[in-house]
Amino acid sequence: MVTLTDTQSKYLPYVLAVALFMQILDATILNTSLPQMAQALGESPLKMQWAVISYALTLAIFIPISGFLADKYGTRRIFLTAIVIFSVGSLLCAASPTLDFLIGSRVIQGIGGAMMTPVARLILVKSYPRNQLLTVMNFAVIPALVAPLVGPVLGGYIVQYTSWHWIFLINIPMGILGYFMGKTLVPALFEDTKRLDWLGFGLFAAAACGFTLAVELGSQVGRGLYGLILAIAASVLLSAYVVHAKRKTTPLFPLSLFNIRTFRIGITGNLFTRLGISAVPFLLPLLLQVVFEYSPSKAGWLLAPIAIGAIGIKPWVSKIIQRFSYRKVLVLNTSLIGILIILLAQFNDPSNWLWFIPLLVVMGACNSMQFSAMNTITIGDLEGTQTSSGNSLMAVNQQLAISFGIAFGAAVLNLLRERFELDTLAAFQTTYWVLGILTILSGLYFLRLKPEDGRGLY
Repeated sequence: MVTLTDTQSKYLPYVLAVALFMQILDATILNTSLPQMAQALGESPLKMQWAVISYALTLAIFIPISGFLADKYGTRRIFLTAIVIFSVGSLLCAASPTLDFLIGSRVIQGIGGAMMTPVARLILVKSYPRNQLLTVMNFAVIPALVAPLVGPVLGGYIVQYTSWHWIFLINIPMGILGYFMGKTLVPALFEDTKRLDWLGFGLFAAAACGFTLAVELGSQVGRGLYGLILAIAASVLLSAYVVHAKRKTTPLFPLSLFNIRTFRIGITGNLFTRLGISAVPFLLPLLLQVVFEYSPSKAGWLLAPIAIGAIGIKPWVSKIIQRFSYRKVLVLNTSLIGILIILLAQFNDPSNWLWFIPLLVVMGACNSMQFSAMNTITIGDLEGTQTSSGNSLMAVNQQLAISFGIAFGAAVLNLLRERFELDTLAAFQTTYWVLGILTILSGLYFLRLKPEDGRGLY
């Protein structure tokens, strides 16, 4: 355990707080801004999904190597480098003249974000004794609850009263603050590192990109064959990774993790149930602004109830799971989320926005309970070195689910509009039906859990 100065001990959690706020704010502030950004870049608002997907996908790809880089080159150096990369990416995003340039800039942002938050969390784990860690972490993750509430509203007001460029420029003062806090407070910690599985990293990254691109190409008229070929190629790459991981002594993600039943069920259920959940925050602001012509600020305020519900349910999550078991909660809660997504399809009159608010509050509460239950049951039975690798794979899985979910939701929407020639409102409504039904069906996977699973995790 590293020895901290009194100043470091008191203020080090603020470093993770700033890093978390920057990353999560950047992931949520964009949703209400996409229509105005599309107009400025000469694109259709319904074709802007890659501005979001590129960031989430880059996070998923680079998170696995963040811990290795921090151990080898030192936590302080990697954290400061991550903030600089994230800030440079933000400047490039603000200067983007085209969608393609913006996507490339978001990739740079994602590389910084992939190192920034995991390394900051690693610093706290290595710097505080176990009996202080829960208190420190609870304080540090408060911005993770606040940012989803602030992001959509702030994004709406920024594009409505200034310009979309400021969505990214506001990261610069926060980056400067985070850099100087990191330089002053972050200890330089090193660990003995084994050789990183670069081949496994390359195979996994290529497969993740391939599957995401396959969904996008498969939805485009005349490009379905290319999407199918890309999906097959991605499957081959994933199979190659499995073969490689079986032979490698220290693979990127050890396959032995999947021998643990609760981890296997949790990680798979996590991926599929998040498809519908992840698509909603992307599709909803588009529906409100493109179809119902809400102002960006009003659309932002109508997304806030999701975050309010998520925060409000937090004190009750463990009590509910303890009362009903992980199995019942995950099966029933996933079905309820699917039903709520289907209810969004009934929203066809912009003047009836008041009934929309309680629906989104309940959805936010259900999402929060879902994520807490899935994450806990996934890593609850891991022990020793499995805990670190399993936690890393779960974080990667979550980001992949976000990118897959947005790509899938956008693909269904564009497929319905372009190939089946539905009007935009009908296409949105049908997309919500598809996402809702898939979410309900994905909940059945949690029936594989046993009633006693997770009893020791309360």
